[in-house]
Amino acid sequence: MIAAKDLRMPIDCTMTVLSVILMGGTMLFPDDRVHQILGMVLLALWICHTVLNRRWYGSLLKGTYHPYRVMQLVVNMGLSACAVLLMVSGMMMAWFLPFDVGGAISFARTAHLVGSHWYYLFMCAHLGMHAGMIFGRIQAKRTARHPGAEGGSKPAAGRIVPRALLALICAYGVYAFISRGLWNYLFLRQQFFFFDLERGYLLFVADYLSVLVLIAAATYWLGKALQTRGRKR
Repeated sequence: MIAAKDLRMPIDCTMTVLSVILMGGTMLFPDDRVHQILGMVLLALWICHTVLNRRWYGSLLKGTYHPYRVMQLVVNMGLSACAVLLMVSGMMMAWFLPFDVGGAISFARTAHLVGSHWYYLFMCAHLGMHAGMIFGRIQAKRTARHPGAEGGSKPAAGRIVPRALLALICAYGVYAFISRGLWNYLFLRQQFFFFDLERGYLLFVADYLSVLVLIAAATYWLGKALQTRGRKR
């Protein structure tokens, strides 16, 4: 029997990949139904993710709410709210449901546009909060496969190069966030999704991945700062 902890990583990785693909709207596929089907797959995976992490929801009324836990609550509740909004608005636009009553389709498109971008932001932040755990598991598996390979301290280049690369990706993420006009979708300054065909599909994926790294890294370091502050109190 597969343990829950062994399911989390594949599910989370698949959800991340699907989220990046779905941010391209219907422009990435020749048929709108492909986008809708992938959206339903993402919803099913989100439900599985929620079930696997149900203990977290059961502990909401227990314990003390220090700053880091408050951040966790805001991110996770925001992510859940956006997922529900995407589910409802997506079903209203689904090809198999004739749901065009009183301008419902127009409302659903707008809600889906705003909800999808807030969902992406919260998802990136959610990944950032768990970055330490994710890399810890990867490191543990590498150590288990190659015992003794990770012994000793890393050379300076082994520490500087990854951090420099991360800084470059984050810097590009700021550029991508601005150039793609993501704030326009987040705050409904633009009510339609614009896909720049001249920049192509690969650059679109690279831009959104760099934004993911930017927000995840910022959340990770903010979380570490809040945890350090909480321990000092």
